[in-house]
Amino acid sequence: MYSQEKEEFFHTQLVKYGVDYQRAAQVAHILASGKPDELLSEKEIQIAEEVCREWLRQYERYKHLTSLLRENKRL
Repeated sequence: MYSQEKEEFFHTQLVKYGVDYQRAAQVAHILASGKPDELLSEKEIQIAEEVCREWLRQYERYKHLTSLLRENKRL
């Protein structure tokens, strides 16, 4: 089931961690649609996988940097 709120949430989170605005919008729409993988086109699956990998890489980088900053504040 599609939800505008879900789409906005996904889009915000993707952009927050460095995903291109337009690609984030496409993937947010795909994710919010709630369609099972079997009903998605190859192109939709490919872009969703690429963008989610990019998001994960950037999110892990963010977590690493914030942990380094916390450690430096303690010194």
